[in-house]
Amino acid sequence: MILALAVAVLGGLGAATRFVVDGAIRRRWTSVLPVATVAVNVSGSLVIGLLAGAATFHGLGPDVRVVAATGFCGGYTTFSTAMVETVRLAQAGELRAAVLNAVGTLALTVAAAATGVAVMAALA
Repeated sequence: MILALAVAVLGGLGAATRFVVDGAIRRRWTSVLPVATVAVNVSGSLVIGLLAGAATFHGLGPDVRVVAATGFCGGYTTFSTAMVETVRLAQAGELRAAVLNAVGTLALTVAAAATGVAVMAALA
């Protein structure tokens, strides 16, 4: 029960952090592409990769990993919004931007997660 509560609390904290980070990026950067959502998802994927690497190479316990990755990062990242934004770009006739957003988000988030794991492996 305490683990579930911790996941819920950190999920809320992650969502609040996403709101702040997203807003800060949107105020400073205007683009056809949803740069703020991409930045949030890439940074969240990096953190998840670091957590996975810490679990694999440094003995990070499963409870900490679940609370941090599922809770905080689950609340922080927003892949559903990324796909809605991709559909909106396509509906607006911005097909290149839509494809770039979908493929770019996938590539950057996987690369960020892999980088996190690699960093933790290098520190082992």
